[in-house]
Amino acid sequence: MANERLRRAIQQAGLRLEDVAEHVEIDVKTVERWITKGRLPHARNRVRAARLLHIDELDLWPEVAESRGGRGASDGELVRLYPHRGAVPRDCWYELLEATREQFDVLVHAGLFLPDGRSDLAALVRRKAEDGVNVRLVYGDPDCDPVAVRGAEEGIGDGLAARIRLALVYMREAFDEPNVSVRLHATTLYNSIYRYDDELLINTHAYGVPAGQSPVLHLRRFPGGRLFDHYAASFERVWESSRPLVEAPAELVA
Repeated sequence: MANERLRRAIQQAGLRLEDVAEHVEIDVKTVERWITKGRLPHARNRVRAARLLHIDELDLWPEVAESRGGRGASDGELVRLYPHRGAVPRDCWYELLEATREQFDVLVHAGLFLPDGRSDLAALVRRKAEDGVNVRLVYGDPDCDPVAVRGAEEGIGDGLAARIRLALVYMREAFDEPNVSVRLHATTLYNSIYRYDDELLINTHAYGVPAGQSPVLHLRRFPGGRLFDHYAASFERVWESSRPLVEAPAELVA
């Protein structure tokens, strides 16, 4: 598996592979194999590369932690923890979607912040689906009891159901694309889940607090880790229990 962490760290540092090779005193082909083939460098070379990139060695090669009896594979899955949804860089949600090649999944009540933040989101989702990305969107059923309970808990009453209907209006342009599947769920939503191929953004929920004020985990699938698969399986369970959206509203119904 390619080491995307290392690739990104080099890019963010404004360096080339040649710069890393020169600093570590190895052949550039070796650095290429670190990235493209996920090869684990010798300890000395790991230390030199990490110092050059000003990043923790375990952030670049989490598998090293297991041999040290420290951080496990699941720790390697955590890219970053954001204290609340607003702390996630605004463009992150859309850049990850632009880079998605196979699977884009969304599980929310409304997720209205996404189309609010990018007016062409429906067109972008449609284009990704036309390019072969499998898109699955699961919204809360605005008429179900769990949505009514959640609205009451957050102190917005029918506002949550209205937000769901508005999100469906905003996104309906993408719904008739064959690779886009849309369903409604009536579950107690413990987390909002956004999957971009092998990356996940998990917006945790807390009682009586809007999702936007709760932490977000950025996870990346990592060999031997359990967090990515744990949340991916949760999505699948909700997907299987949800029902297809028959028709998106043409406009917001009061």
